[in-house]
Parts: sequence; C-alpha cells; structure tokens
Amino acid sequence: MSSCSSRALTLLSTVFGACGLLLVGVAVATDYWLLMEEGIVLQQNQTVDVKMALHSGLWRVCFIAGTEKGRCVASEYFTEPEIEITTENTANILKMVRTATPFPMVSLLFVFMAFIISNVGHIRPQRTILAFISGIFFILSGLSLVVGLVLYISSINDEVMNRPREPEQFFNYRYGWSFAFAASSFLLKEGAGVMSVYLFMKRYTEEEMYRPHPALYRPRLSEGSDYSGQYLHPETWPPPQRARSASEISSDISIQLTQNPQPPPKMKHLTIAHNRTDNSCI
Repeated sequence: MSSCSSRALTLLSTVFGACGLLLVGVAVATDYWLLMEEGIVLQQNQTVDVKMALHSGLWRVCFIAGTEKGRCVASEYFTEPEIEITTENTANILKMVRTATPFPMVSLLFVFMAFIISNVGHIRPQRTILAFISGIFFILSGLSLVVGLVLYISSINDEVMNRPREPEQFFNYRYGWSFAFAASSFLLKEGAGVMSVYLFMKRYTEEEMYRPHPALYRPRLSEGSDYSGQYLHPETWPPPQRARSASEISSDISIQLTQNPQPPPKMKHLTIAHNRTDNSCI
C-alpha cells in the first residue's frame, strides 16, 4: 500500500509539475494577458463607436481596432513606444503592468529547476533530499507568480479607479487566456510542491523504518574478551582466510616433524623393564 501511494505521488507530482511548467511558459510567451477597448457612446442610438482595441502581454501590444489596427509593438521597458493611444489612462495601464513582468520570469526559472530536480529524484529515489528540494522550488515558483499576478491586477485597478467618469466615453477591459493560464499554473505548481514534500516525508519515514536501531551497534561491555564487541561491528572483523587443502596440511606436518624430531627412548627405562622380567621368571 505504501509503495502504491509513493508511485501515485511520484506520478502526480510529475504531471502537475509538467503542466505547471507548460502553462506558465505559454503565458509568458503569449500576449493575451489583457484586452482593452475604448470608444465613444453615440447618444442617438446608444451604440458604441470603438476607437481603439488591443490585447497586450508581457512583451508585446497588438492593436485589433482603431488607427493602429493590425500593428503589434514590442513593449519598451526603457524607451517610449511610438504608438497612438486614445487616452492617457490606457497608456498608463500599459506602463504600470511592466512592474509585474520580472515575477513571472523568476517563476518560470524556478519551476524549470524544480522540474529537473524532481525528475532526477524520481530516477534516483534513494536520494530523498531531491524530492524536498524540488518541492521547495515548486512552492517558491508559485509564490513568485502569485506576487506578479497581484501586482498586475493592482496596477490595472489603480489606473481604472483614477480614470475620469464621462458618460460619452466607453472603456472596457478584461483578462485574457494568457492570464488564466498563469493563474492555473500557480495552482498546479503549489500542488506539485506539496506532493513533492509529502513524498520526501514518506521516503524518509520508510528509510527510518528499515534502518537498524543504533543500539544494535553498541559494543557489549564485557571484561572476558577484548573482542566481545566485534560481533556487533563488522568493520572490525579480521579479513577472511582461504581454506587450506589437504596437501598443504600434510606438508606442514612433515616440515614440523623434520624440524622437531622425536627423542629416542632412554636406556634406563629399558634396563628397569628387563630386570622386572628376570625377577618374574625366578
């Protein structure tokens, strides 16, 4: 059961991490974060004459209506773009949202690192610390992205609230699918981070469960033998010796007999034995 749950966590964290990386990558690369329309309300028939419509991302602004229709301009972070915008508030919105750009980029970097570390940890599960590190990077990536999203929304809301209210002016804005991809990526990355940390805890618990208790490695306090603790410490065991053949044993015995010959029997014992024999005959 534990093995099945670990495999499920491994699979889910990988899927969530891959989807989060894919979504935030698409969100950063596309330019459908914000869609805006400006125009004039015609009092005769209460219709709207759209003067300008655009969709913008982190790197580009594309016009879909108005005098600049069909033109896409890169977002200039250091110089002013040469484009004609109807009102100053719309231009301020495009300027203010640039403050949120670094956070999705940092989030993309973190989630890429987390995904690589997570896959390495799945390939080598004995290194349990990799699951923990990848989980931390997933969580940091999600937090960085949510900070960028909050700054993005607050910058737009501030400019919209300061916009003058005129009945004949029409203004509308909404968030595009790139923004929705980024928000969905936040949920997926946080889920992948939580599952990676939980997977680390399970692997660490399993290692502790199958690890021998430290008391088993404690040497016995015995004065009878200097080697009483060696049976609990395999590293102190003497190296194994090769078994000796029968020819080697017989050769050693012959060498010992040659070096230490047996002494001949003494004559005294023979004389005593002979005398006893003679006495018995008498």
